[in-house]
Amino acid sequence: MYVSAITTNFIPYHTGGRRSVQEPKSKPKRITPENYLKYYYDIPFEGSTSAGKPLRRLINITCPYRGTKIIPATALKGFEKNLAKCRTALDSVTLLSGFVDNLLPTEKSVYAIFKDFAALNPDDNIQNCLQMLYNSCLTKLKLEEFMVLDEVDALSRKLSPSTALKLREKTTKCRHIIIENDSRDTFKRKVFLSSLDEIIPKENEREIFNNIKNKALFLPTSGSSKNAFVVKYATRSQTEATRRIFIASTGSIEHITPASLGGLNTIGNFLLTTANGNRYRENMPITEYIKRFPKIPQYMQMYMDDIIAAVHEGKLDGNQTYPYKIKKKMMEASEGRIMISLSKYKYSEEAAAEAVREFNCRWDRYKKR
Repeated sequence: MYVSAITTNFIPYHTGGRRSVQEPKSKPKRITPENYLKYYYDIPFEGSTSAGKPLRRLINITCPYRGTKIIPATALKGFEKNLAKCRTALDSVTLLSGFVDNLLPTEKSVYAIFKDFAALNPDDNIQNCLQMLYNSCLTKLKLEEFMVLDEVDALSRKLSPSTALKLREKTTKCRHIIIENDSRDTFKRKVFLSSLDEIIPKENEREIFNNIKNKALFLPTSGSSKNAFVVKYATRSQTEATRRIFIASTGSIEHITPASLGGLNTIGNFLLTTANGNRYRENMPITEYIKRFPKIPQYMQMYMDDIIAAVHEGKLDGNQTYPYKIKKKMMEASEGRIMISLSKYKYSEEAAAEAVREFNCRWDRYKKR
């Protein structure tokens, strides 16, 4: 996704970019250490339920989607405090250097660019670095977007002519917008994805059309493409760009079965993931997500090994059955593609259930005091 070099406000591509002079300006949101995950990712870290709290408290956990160690919530306040002191490119690079091992691939590649820039221009700022790269990255980003649209169009051949034509109309419109590069009318990934819901496929086309929608989710974002990152943040401040690299690896509670599809707010439906791993999946089925990230089954085992270690250290008391719940849930959600081993777990399924019962009894007695 890319945005205009003139404005970063949302302008749907189907409006032609024209804005009414009477339209009131929205009041800028104040970004705080408590809300910036939601501000940038639209992912409420705290969630709407307390069921995820035991997971949020954990540290040194591998992201089951990306394979990197998740930055724990305890690091948020300190990072934000130090970020406020950053003035130069070297300041930002120095601050991020303490989290290099936690950075995701796209963010790590952008950090490497910043590091090289700071070495040559220590007193300059990150925004100038991004602006220097903007034109080159914008050209490459357009090609990335076309590649996905080409795949969407190729899949449309499996649809009936009438449905395929409706889809081609939308992808063709996107191509025109990308090519024309009109600053008033920019291509918006979210708008295109939402527009696909306007197409009602025939009964026998629904599976094919769902595959097409899942393929469209692979349109580049600032979390999946270095070029998209540079283009998006070329008009943002150094503080925003630096913060964005950090928060991508920060912990987020992920619904295995999305809440929008009926997924429950229970710990048995939760994973602790990086914010970017959570956001980029959106409502994509695990089976499709694995196609994009083939190492997810391997990362899921690493995640579970870390969870098991946390249970053995007494950090998940009252949730000893969690590994068994996730093993079963992931087997079902992945249609057998993810088979988690619990060979390192000291609890049998029966012993884990008994440990949970004992914990609940102790808790009930404590509350009655």
